[in-house]
Amino acid sequence: MTGVAKQSEHDQQTHISKLSLTNFRNYAKLSIDLDPGAVVFSGDNGAGKTNLLEAISLLTPGRGLRRAPYADVAREGGDGGFALHARLDGPDGPVEIGTGITGGDTAGEGGRRVRINGAAARSAEDMLEWLRVVWLTPAMDALFTGPAADRRRFLDRLVLAIDPGHGQRALDYEKAMRGRNRLLAEGSRDGAWFDAIETQMAETGVAIAAARAELVRLLAAMIDRLPSAGPFPQADIGLSGALESEVGTTAAVDVEERFRRALTEGRDRDRAAGRTLDGPHRSDLLVRHRPKAMPAELCSTGEQKALLVGMVLSHARLTGEMSGMTPILLLDEIAAHLDSGRRAALFSILEELNCQAFMTGTDAALFSSLKGRAQFLTVDHGTVGPTKDP
Repeated sequence: MTGVAKQSEHDQQTHISKLSLTNFRNYAKLSIDLDPGAVVFSGDNGAGKTNLLEAISLLTPGRGLRRAPYADVAREGGDGGFALHARLDGPDGPVEIGTGITGGDTAGEGGRRVRINGAAARSAEDMLEWLRVVWLTPAMDALFTGPAADRRRFLDRLVLAIDPGHGQRALDYEKAMRGRNRLLAEGSRDGAWFDAIETQMAETGVAIAAARAELVRLLAAMIDRLPSAGPFPQADIGLSGALESEVGTTAAVDVEERFRRALTEGRDRDRAAGRTLDGPHRSDLLVRHRPKAMPAELCSTGEQKALLVGMVLSHARLTGEMSGMTPILLLDEIAAHLDSGRRAALFSILEELNCQAFMTGTDAALFSSLKGRAQFLTVDHGTVGPTKDP
């Protein structure tokens, strides 16, 4: 096979060596062998390239890169369920991971089942013990100009890659907040119920804020290592949020007490608003283009893309250093949005990272400089095979 990445004895790559899909999106049944290093999927729009990346993104907690309900992922005309299976090869030997839902399963996130080496996993978070997955899609091109919720979601996925407990904290906080919002909507005055829920929100909310602040601190230090005049400009990153501004300077127990008290004192205001107005669910990720000293949202589309790519690459380095596992990268339609110089720089950085990187594009020629260094596969409406003369 082609495209074997360079590996040292001290920096072995974890990669997917085989991917099998059943009733997933437009794939009735598919099984493909994959090389380490760069893998390029090319084909017409709508052929199913992004569907393959989405399948790989489900090898991590959550609903994948499209955030689609699991029932929507199942192939139309199938039994309503789907299954995907991946064989991982890495420094700890081969690992088999399978996940999916059965037909008619409506249990939501909890309905997705995960098996690792044939045994049922306790939760989807168990997959993080074996691999980390990070993605960049065209939908994220509006990250800096879109709603704060998109940036929070992006930030939390970055946190999750180095802190596997972050996902459960976020779920616990959301569940508690939904309970509080329900009490508010019902006009409840049950102080004991509010106190219990707000105590849980304070504990999990501060933990979420602390994890985000630590990620931003570590990522900022990694970004500083980028060349100042490189193809992907350095970004200055920060957080906007009351909790995030306190966790670095105040004891966590004191921040929790302040947040709990703010929730208690804000019940009437929140009751009038119909929702909780304070907490980490209102925070934002702030990004500036350092060379231009300009907020990212005011930069050109090309500059925003370069900033985002630089952040994702820096995060991949950080994840490798923090967890010992360089993440698998999913880069959807990446080449079409970069000039030739930045494409060449990206490919070189991916080799340097020694990661498995899946890239898609309608034209394999955009990746021609990777010939002999990557695996080229053509996607054609439910089938995948070697690309002729990439």
